[in-house]
Amino acid sequence: MFTEQDLLQIEQRGSALDTVKQQIANFEQGFPFMDIVRAATIHDGIIRLDEETLDRLVTSYDERLPRLKVVKFVPASGAASRMFKALFAAMSKYQADPAAAHDLVHEKGPVYEFFQRIADFAFYHDLAATFTEGELAQLLEEKAYGKILAHVLTEEGLNYGQLPKGLLKFHVYGDNARTPAEEHMVEAANYAAANGGTAYLHFTVSPEHQAKFTETINATKEAYESAYGVQIEVSYSIQKPATDTVAVDMDNQPFRLDDGHVLFRPAGHGALIENLNDIEADLIFVKNIDNVVPDRIKDVTYTYKKALASMLLDVQRQIFNYEEELAGDASAALVDEVAAFIESVLCVEPEPGFTDLDHEGKKAYVLGKLHRPVRVCGMVKNEGEPGGGPFWATNEDGTVSLQIVESAQIDKANEGQVTIMKGATHFNPVDLVCATRDKDGQSYDCLDFRDPRTGFISQKSKEGRELKAQELPGLWNGAMANWNTLFVEVPIVTFNPVKTVNDLLRPNHQPE
Repeated sequence: MFTEQDLLQIEQRGSALDTVKQQIANFEQGFPFMDIVRAATIHDGIIRLDEETLDRLVTSYDERLPRLKVVKFVPASGAASRMFKALFAAMSKYQADPAAAHDLVHEKGPVYEFFQRIADFAFYHDLAATFTEGELAQLLEEKAYGKILAHVLTEEGLNYGQLPKGLLKFHVYGDNARTPAEEHMVEAANYAAANGGTAYLHFTVSPEHQAKFTETINATKEAYESAYGVQIEVSYSIQKPATDTVAVDMDNQPFRLDDGHVLFRPAGHGALIENLNDIEADLIFVKNIDNVVPDRIKDVTYTYKKALASMLLDVQRQIFNYEEELAGDASAALVDEVAAFIESVLCVEPEPGFTDLDHEGKKAYVLGKLHRPVRVCGMVKNEGEPGGGPFWATNEDGTVSLQIVESAQIDKANEGQVTIMKGATHFNPVDLVCATRDKDGQSYDCLDFRDPRTGFISQKSKEGRELKAQELPGLWNGAMANWNTLFVEVPIVTFNPVKTVNDLLRPNHQPE
């Protein structure tokens, strides 16, 4: 299957041959669907915080923060081209037939809305600056939309179609506008400034975009440090090429490019578990690059970030205490107490036959369940937005625990599974707080806690030929499948993703 040239290519990429062979086997065998048992709901897997508890958790976090190393981890790779899908299509039509494309801005669709409210975008003044004085207004009056689109999307102007989301202007503040990268600096300053007043912020970026990120951060960081009285330390990493997965043709043979080399493709956000694994911190906040809001509604986000982190620290302390107690001659009563904690608090229902185990077998089971990274995940009520759902699911070892499950992981041909899926009341907005150190302060190897059965296979094309691509278990899905997990309800106002450019016209992204 692999030639000497292939083996050299695999070695030079830093990939392991056995891993590549396993990826081929995954194409041949397919990935199993998740076995969801029931939807996680309020009082059955999802915690709802009352005001008194919320206040207590926030106060506790603020008291503990100075003693912690906290990092805000932001996946920010890739261009924002998907944000502008409708605009790219419109630009192509204008280039092919301006008269026919003219109808696009009269039909009440995304292009129509874009031009009706173009002055409401935070990048409007930057766009106007790419023209001569008064030219943009003239073009709008003449409905010369093709040229305007070119200035939004291409190097003729802003080149927004090729920039990453993190560097686009999202929000207006008087005469200024902020990018998501800047908004994340502001967030970090407000809930992650620990260890002597330093806020640590880490972006995963594409290699071609890192210089622009660095330029934006360096040009603005000092102003935010001064405004919030903190130091902001920003670091970057790229998705490791060695995590790319092999592509195959429709016969599950390695897909070869015209030059004979085997095609490897980026393996989705699940590959970033390796980047997360390199972070040294007591707490790691994980949040997507595009889920930011203006300052006027950030306070709710700050409150719940602190509350989630405080809950994690409380649970982690209890886990560490139990591990210490179990290190000696643990009594049967203690083992039973820990087993009850694992089931009721960590939401791991034991494997069948657990009650039949002897004392040492039960002790080994509970120690194995305690000794894991911990995460607390925010969940918002499902109001029609896409996102992975919270479910109780069966694990490979027979236990049942909380998992974030994507729709694609559920067998739509199974009526029972579909019924369970439809019963979901919440979804995951990628709002996580993680702890990746054990009781001795040593970092877990997060790669040991993945569920390799939870990858994805999709069909793509390259050089005019069909291929199959493989994604690794998602960062907050299968890549964290064997973490200790708590789900907590958070307000919908904390979830404001920008998937299309017109999402920036929603009230939560506009000035008051």
